[in-house]
Amino acid sequence: MQRDVGQALYAAQCGEEYPSVKALKGFGGRSVLEIIAPHDGDTYRAIYTVRFQGVLYILHAFQKKSKKGIATPRLEIDLVKRRLMAAEKDFKQRLN
Repeated sequence: MQRDVGQALYAAQCGEEYPSVKALKGFGGRSVLEIIAPHDGDTYRAIYTVRFQGVLYILHAFQKKSKKGIATPRLEIDLVKRRLMAAEKDFKQRLN
């Protein structure tokens, strides 16, 4: 699991997309991405953004516990949204 996430993040840093990566729904396009990593019967997810040129922000990582399908739980999505706003603020501050 750690290797999958690490390789996917390294690929993102190199401007590539690892096979276990998909767009996170609800964020418009492919600027917020989700790594899906199975491990011992569980599923782990790491969410990052490539929205900001030259910078990769890891927004959240968690174990998928919901048994109600593959959808990402609302609480996790809300946390990602808050962290994406914080990343945008951080990125803008670094430009100044």
